[in-house]
Amino acid sequence: MDTAARLLRLLSLLHSRPQWDGAELAARLDVTPRTVRRDVTRLRSLGYPIDAEAGIGGGYRLGPGGRLPPLLLEDEEAVAIAVGLRVATTTTVSGVEEAAISALAKLHQVLPTRLQEQVAAIGAHTTQLPQGELPQVDGEVLVTLAAGCRHVEGIRFRYRTHDGSESERSVEPLQIVHTGRRWYLVARDRDRQAWRTFRVDRISEPVLTGSRYRFEDPPDPVALVAEGTGVAPWDIVARVRVQADAATVSRLIPPSQGVVDPIDATTCEVRFAANDLGPLVSGVIRLYWPFEILEPPELRTAVHEHARRLLNA
Repeated sequence: MDTAARLLRLLSLLHSRPQWDGAELAARLDVTPRTVRRDVTRLRSLGYPIDAEAGIGGGYRLGPGGRLPPLLLEDEEAVAIAVGLRVATTTTVSGVEEAAISALAKLHQVLPTRLQEQVAAIGAHTTQLPQGELPQVDGEVLVTLAAGCRHVEGIRFRYRTHDGSESERSVEPLQIVHTGRRWYLVARDRDRQAWRTFRVDRISEPVLTGSRYRFEDPPDPVALVAEGTGVAPWDIVARVRVQADAATVSRLIPPSQGVVDPIDATTCEVRFAANDLGPLVSGVIRLYWPFEILEPPELRTAVHEHARRLLNA
């Protein structure tokens, strides 16, 4: 690897996480620690603020204001970014729409003509299905929450529940989950000593506390959001044993529609929830595989009645 390519690779590594040990960087770049020190000096001379600390716990980190190197994109990558920016112009995150439009205009200026035509064709013949009124998420709130997740740093914020009451929460953030309609923060609530999901549009005034933490056995963030949004809030929960493995069934029933728990290598349990039996019947009859309705008993009756109507038709 020549020097220029190695410097770009070093910058990419420094951008990928908050801190690197010198020996780790040397191993990734297949050079000696001395070469890493020389390359860091070169990057500093080019204006990149790289901090270094010696001793245990030390290492290299890219300081505030580090400039990104020029982007070198393959054709497919450039088109993918342009299409992604176009989709972002309709996002529910406040402030992102304007930034996406600005970035798209800048990218369009430097795209070769052949790629401009591809992006224009996609934009001209693509229409997004309206999703109704969705809650707006404050972009700055989202950035602060993401920073807490990335740096494993505690956060305090004001939180408004569904009934409008507000409280202050102190949490240890794990992950942000987007369901396609709403954004959720998965975090450990320090006061309640329990894992919680928080709707990001109900969070205000988030502040990083500077406190650090370590998770011993964190939950699956997607599963926790699926449980909290797809099962817990509803009046009726259906449990169905399905004669198929969990991975296969999950391809039919995504986390936004139900919770799939493995029982063994060939069997799983699916949980649906709703406020009445109609949606639960619809969920059950979608299953391709042999199944048994475990509860509630009323759902078995409703499915039998639905089957009779189909036979009579």
